[in-house]
Amino acid sequence: YSRAFEKMFRQCLELPSQSRYSISFPICTHFMSCTHELCPEERHHIGDRSLSLCNMFLDEMAKQARNLITDICTEQCTLSDQLLPKHCISPEEEYKIACLLMVFVAVSLPTLASNVMSQYSPAIEGHCNNIHCLAKAINQIAAALFTIHKGSIEDRLKFLALASSSLLTTTRNRSVYLLDMIVQESPFLTMDLLESCFPYVLLRNAYHAVYKQSVTSSA
Repeated sequence: YSRAFEKMFRQCLELPSQSRYSISFPICTHFMSCTHELCPEERHHIGDRSLSLCNMFLDEMAKQARNLITDICTEQCTLSDQLLPKHCISPEEEYKIACLLMVFVAVSLPTLASNVMSQYSPAIEGHCNNIHCLAKAINQIAAALFTIHKGSIEDRLKFLALASSSLLTTTRNRSVYLLDMIVQESPFLTMDLLESCFPYVLLRNAYHAVYKQSVTSSA
């Protein structure tokens, strides 16, 4: 766009009507800086005329710039209308991608939970590697994606909770805490849904074991 503007500027200067404008600047500079007056009887008239031509030139350039920017915006809108529909994903495809994202999260949780830094810490009421932040992130992303599309937020998160039940097979049930946090952060899930994946007594025993270990370590 800058090159287009430069080209238009040069074309503007080549116009006969603009030639007198382009010489007005040095004339004004000369009359403003000369030590001795030349043609005293015409000095003020020539200075005023030159200044007027300068102002007309600037006004003309402003109009040209405005027209150029308008043309650029119009061209951009035209290109957007012509090209974007061909490359944008359809709403159905976006919905499938949103569902696959939840599947990805569900199958990734066991691997993440197996990390040694994923141990729940009672002191901070979270995990050392901050995976507890995923609870809020998962709920916010699900709410955004599925509200825009088919609004099946609860069904998608139910699937997440059910699919994540495989986390119970991980060592020391590190996953239980994260699933509990996901349910607590979600306005669509309940403890009844979580208990349908595994008994609440397992969650209680897991928290009890962690707090007991914390007390033993600090003693």
